[in-house]
Amino acid sequence: MKKIGIMYHPMKKDAVKLTAELEKFLKGQGLVAWSCSAWENELACSKVNGSDLILSIGGDGTILRAAQAVVPGKIPITGINLGNLGFMTELSVKEAKDKIGNLLAGEGWLDERFLLEAELTPANTREKRRFHALNDVVVARGAIVRVIHVEASIDNQPLTTYKADGVIVATATGSTGYAYAAGGPILHPHAKEMVLAPIMPHLSASYCLILPSTSKVRLCVQAVHPASLSIDGHTNINIESGAVIIVKHSRDTIRFLRIHPEAEFYNSLEKRLKGK
Repeated sequence: MKKIGIMYHPMKKDAVKLTAELEKFLKGQGLVAWSCSAWENELACSKVNGSDLILSIGGDGTILRAAQAVVPGKIPITGINLGNLGFMTELSVKEAKDKIGNLLAGEGWLDERFLLEAELTPANTREKRRFHALNDVVVARGAIVRVIHVEASIDNQPLTTYKADGVIVATATGSTGYAYAAGGPILHPHAKEMVLAPIMPHLSASYCLILPSTSKVRLCVQAVHPASLSIDGHTNINIESGAVIIVKHSRDTIRFLRIHPEAEFYNSLEKRLKGK
């Protein structure tokens, strides 16, 4: 490795402090190191080219932002946890410097995760916008507290019209997040399947579906008031009635560079869900 980037949570003082310490440490190892707030996506994208590794300092939300900076490249991410759950993070603050030294020495392994691709066609226009999601794509009500109607079809076959606060399409990585809170199952992070889950359904289908990786989900919003499209919880767009969102597996993936054994997923899952 020759060039390491650090993306940090700007509102956490400990993240800013650790960033400075790690940047000094990496430069002391003869490496090129850069850093920026994970909230400054354009700046991160301008720096990321040529990097061999991205260190994400914060929690899972910081990793989700770092992921947006590296797509569609193959630069791996290693997360250092300053958050609460940290399902995607790899290192604690205490072990950061020692374990990063191990990673620099080539002792890590790559954990590849699937992404979703969401295509938004707003109402009354043919202009399309595309997004990538590591966790989930959420179509939900806006500021007005009223259920929305979302016509859902899978592979061009009508499924149902949800009358709900919204609908979630999640990856296996995202199955421990919002989709889980909405009653969805937890998938192993390497599973290729997607989860389709309604949010607070009212007199409509309340079950969750596990869909194969080849599925294409079409969601058409029918709402009197503006609704919203959320990508990984931090890209949020107001959408009008008639907007169509198509969600499918992306050809791109995200890679994490890890040092702990892969088998620790089940043990850490239990601890994190119980807040230990």
